Amino acid sequence: MAKVSMRHMKENQSGKIVSVKAQGELGRRIRDMGLFPGTQVTIMGRAPLLDPVALRIMGFTLTLRNNEADYIEVEVN
Repeated sequence: MAKVSMRHMKENQSGKIVSVKAQGELGRRIRDMGLFPGTQVTIMGRAPLLDPVALRIMGFTLTLRNNEADYIEVEVN
């Protein structure tokens, strides 16, 4: 299975988070949103200018800016 940055995932593509590379406050914030290794995610869509990205995790929809999604590495299905 390929590992990619969450930013580069396609719409309706699913995968499992492998790592969160952000440190400090941003890393804590990302993990507080439920984005940590082992979590399944599905890309639901993107805004018209491709930023932010909407994703589905643990039964809810969350949006992330692309610069935040760059720190999350996902193993795609």
